Amino acid sequence: MPKKIMSKRKYLVPSFTRLCRPLTHILSNTPRLESRGYRPLQMDFEDQLNALIYFHLEEHTSARHLVQALQEDDFARNHVAPKDGISRSSFSEAINERGLEQFLYVFQELQKQACSIVPKKYSELGDLISIDGSLIDSVLSMDWADYRSGSRKARLHLGFNVNQGIPHKLFLTDGKADERPFVDQILTPGQTGIMDRGYQSHENFDALQLEKKHFVCRIKGNTHKTCLETYDVAPGSIVFYDAKVLLGQQGPSQTVKPLRLVGYTIDETKYWIATDRFDLSAEDIAQIYKLRWEIEKFFGWWKRHLRVYHLIARSEHGLMVQILSGLITYLLLAIYCHEEHDERVSIKRVRELRIKIQNETRELENVPPDPGDSHAQYLEQLHATT
Repeated sequence: MPKKIMSKRKYLVPSFTRLCRPLTHILSNTPRLESRGYRPLQMDFEDQLNALIYFHLEEHTSARHLVQALQEDDFARNHVAPKDGISRSSFSEAINERGLEQFLYVFQELQKQACSIVPKKYSELGDLISIDGSLIDSVLSMDWADYRSGSRKARLHLGFNVNQGIPHKLFLTDGKADERPFVDQILTPGQTGIMDRGYQSHENFDALQLEKKHFVCRIKGNTHKTCLETYDVAPGSIVFYDAKVLLGQQGPSQTVKPLRLVGYTIDETKYWIATDRFDLSAEDIAQIYKLRWEIEKFFGWWKRHLRVYHLIARSEHGLMVQILSGLITYLLLAIYCHEEHDERVSIKRVRELRIKIQNETRELENVPPDPGDSHAQYLEQLHATT
């Protein structure tokens, strides 16, 4: 049985403590991060985790910037950095070579916790998972991130829980990797994957139906279809076509299992949506596909406000650690914003949180704790003075 670690850090800044509170039980059950030699770790796993949460929360843009903050910023130095400090080389070694198993465990457990806390929208439409890929600009020395001659890119394959506005499951590959094979790995039976035209695969449509995994996928307008049965379309609806069909020319490329094809028009653009959801109206199918944009909005917000694509790692291991830490930070913010403000994550609330952390740090400099006080008593004293 693997050794476990107990959460060792006693956060003294109330707002940062509040943000990280969902990690308490998870950290106590996280597999232990072991040193690979005789030299003790300069950063244990909790040090790594806190440093990267701080990196994303404060919108740092490089490892150099982060390490400087860990050395010079009052909050980071006293409440985030390892007790004996950290050098840039030691930080780089830790991120690029250690902790991936632990970060993946924390992400999976925190994702489950967020699912039990954050309320669901669109529940009448089912368990909706938007699926998309996102390219990450890499440097030429990252040989594993193959894309094209003279260019290196990695690709993040992500499932995004539309109902609760939180990340669901992820995979990291080189930039040339096909996105379609990851649909089956992202979805679980009963869930509905929402996908754009790049995911059109008649073979996958058949396989998903056999596995009882649902899909709502836009397809190319010129895709050959064999109509088996048509359904009535309401007058005045945006929907102009609703039928049970087989997709593709007769032969190996044609779907084996019939599916539903919905056609509708918005702003003079025609959308053709393939799905196995016969339990909903055609208008509901159009609404589900519209919700695919939730993942696009997430990618945009996540990259812009948490700086997750500013590389602080060069190895595939390190980049996965960086991506996981960005998702963990977002999940913590999702729980925090719901419990504190009954809202979804917004930059307004993130900025308020940053200011509160800095203000409380300054208060700590002026209100030294009584050595006889417990941590809880000290926090109560600090709140009474602010």
